[in-house]
This record gives sequence, C-alpha cells and structure tokens, in this order.
Amino acid sequence: MKKTSGGLILYNQKNGNQLKFLIAHPGGPFFKNRDDGWWTIPKGEPEENEEILDAAIREFKEETGKTPNGPYIELGNILQKNGKRVYAWGFEGDWNNDQKLKCNEITLEFPKGTGKLWTFPEIDQAIMTNAVEAKKKLRAEQYPLIDRLVNLLIGQGITTKD
Repeated sequence: MKKTSGGLILYNQKNGNQLKFLIAHPGGPFFKNRDDGWWTIPKGEPEENEEILDAAIREFKEETGKTPNGPYIELGNILQKNGKRVYAWGFEGDWNNDQKLKCNEITLEFPKGTGKLWTFPEIDQAIMTNAVEAKKKLRAEQYPLIDRLVNLLIGQGITTKD
C-alpha cells in the first residue's frame, strides 16, 4: 500500500514585506550534512481513521511545537519519488527563526541491519524563508506546493515581492 502524508505550510507577509514560508530540515544521521534539496514541509502520515488534514495539523504541532490555526488553504497533492502522496494546506501564522524548536523524537536503526538504534528529533531546524530560497532547499517534488500557495495568495490580492 502506498503511503500518504498530510502537511502544512505556514506563511506570512508582515508589514508588506516579502512573503515567507516555513520549511523544515529532517533530523538524524542521514540528513546531518545535507542541505539544499533535502528540506521538507512539516508533514506526516495519518493514524488509523484520522483525516488527512487532522494528521497534517497534528504533525505540524509535533514537529514544530506550534499549534497551527486555520483557516487552511487547500493546495492539493504531489507524488514524491519514493511513491508517497503528500496532501498539503497553507495557513497564515508567525514564526521567529530564533525561537527554540520543540520537536518530537524518533528512534530508528541506522545503518539498517546493524542493530544500532539512534534517537533524534524528527526535524532539527525550521526556518521562515522566501519562495526562491524555499524552492532551493525543498525536495524538488514539493516545489509545486509553494507555487500553488503563491498563486492562490496572489489571487487573493497578496503581492509576493519576490
């Protein structure tokens, strides 16, 4: 069965400044020295009988420590190279790049088959950045989510200043 995730993209445009988006860097040994092309939107898989938007809201809180507040803008979905279908929503909010990240931890065997277990935060960094930088850092398959959000916001009369 193909995996499905739900994710949220926090955005803001304070005082007429440039539109910015929250992106997250995965934690753990595999991602330690990887930057451009490895970041993601905060997202995760739904639990049994959980609606995908509810999973996105729960995962955002677990991964950032911040409770998201709607309304939510539906962005559709994308298919990642690994076969995972990611559904996403945008919402307006605040994020200070200097604030301490409060993220849940996960335990995985690494390298696989060694029996060596590592416990680490699911994400180790989250930043607000403009669309150009977000698209540089994000996994390529997730670019369309930023583009869709920008286009929907422009349709609502918000200027991006990019």
